[in-house]
Amino acid sequence: MKTDAEYACELDRDDELAPFRDQFIIDHDDLIYLDGNSLGRLPRRTAGRIAEVTGHEWGGRLVRGWTDGWFTAPQRIGAKIARLIGAEPDEVIVADSTSANLFKLAVATLQCRSDRRAIVTDDLNFPSDLYVLDGAIRLCGPGHRLTVARSPDGISLPLAELTGRIGPDTALVALTHTAFKSGYVHDMAAISSAARRVGAWSLWDLSHSVGVMPISLGELGVELAVGCTYKYLNGGPGAPAFLFVRRDLQDKLLNPIWGWFSARGQFDFALQYSPDSGMRRFQTGTPPILSLSAVEPGVDLVLEAGVDRIRAKSVRQTEYLIELWRELLQPLGVRLNSPLDPAQRGSHVSLGHVEGLRIARALVDAMKVIPDFRAPDNIRFGVSPLYTSFQELHEAITRFRRVLTERLYEKYPTDRPVVT
Repeated sequence: MKTDAEYACELDRDDELAPFRDQFIIDHDDLIYLDGNSLGRLPRRTAGRIAEVTGHEWGGRLVRGWTDGWFTAPQRIGAKIARLIGAEPDEVIVADSTSANLFKLAVATLQCRSDRRAIVTDDLNFPSDLYVLDGAIRLCGPGHRLTVARSPDGISLPLAELTGRIGPDTALVALTHTAFKSGYVHDMAAISSAARRVGAWSLWDLSHSVGVMPISLGELGVELAVGCTYKYLNGGPGAPAFLFVRRDLQDKLLNPIWGWFSARGQFDFALQYSPDSGMRRFQTGTPPILSLSAVEPGVDLVLEAGVDRIRAKSVRQTEYLIELWRELLQPLGVRLNSPLDPAQRGSHVSLGHVEGLRIARALVDAMKVIPDFRAPDNIRFGVSPLYTSFQELHEAITRFRRVLTERLYEKYPTDRPVVT
């Protein structure tokens, strides 16, 4: 593969998704944003939608907004997300945060399947997920345990290392589909099948996959899933998350966080709690309408572009990024901390260097390139195909090389900032 700037321009000219870039607010021509795997850019239509919600709906309609569409927004937007993850419209709802949703489903599973006391996960998982799972284990009483499979290299996990830990006492196999550090993608079909063979369920965190990878929860018979909306779905900082429960399990599971939005006959205001049926029972409190409304335009853009086309461009771009690393950065001691096989790689590429933190700070401050840093040495470059260009990737790695060859990172302290 060629890696020169002219070739990057050629790839952009041939990119059928290139027009979608204009759908996002991009105010700084010289700034290269490669952190969409943490927070997606602002869609133009989202700004208009928020103005409509605040000005017309809240400002004009006031409390009547609840009957104008606010009340059913979690189901409506959930049904759209369902199309992105291979689920039925009535199997997904938007509510709360990813961590809260993970907690709900983990505890609900352990309470429903009281004859099984183990959750299996891995050390590639997002730490917050591990905290939630550990907390669920502790709350569900003595005898429950969390089994953590260990990656041999911090990048990937052999299938046998995981499946060998799934047994007759396993209630749940809970994993992040695309690992947050390395971008490694688990074999969802193989793992879900292995769990099912011994009677266990699978629970997938789709936060780093939804919007950039085809997902087929229904086809694979997956039981449970959660995911956030502010990465590749561009829903905005702190946007509410979604959860998926296979239809035949919905009324078998009891949401452990009872609230009026999950109650049957919600506006009867009965003092005794009775859970609603279907996905409504997995809500808890009042939906945050402003942030919830901001989710829908980004989801619509992904649906318009098509996940298959987005994934195809993502693979082309991460392959190109890796070729740039091989030619320009590997000779300078930069390591590839992501899988080489695109089938095992999501939409971000992690590069490692002993001075990774200071390099990342130099990139942001001196080079106007925004990746992010994950300890101990990962500089993550998130590729968001709806707005990331090939020219940006070429220029970002060119500036990265300058940081190294001119030793610009030496100007920056080694202490880690509060937010990285």
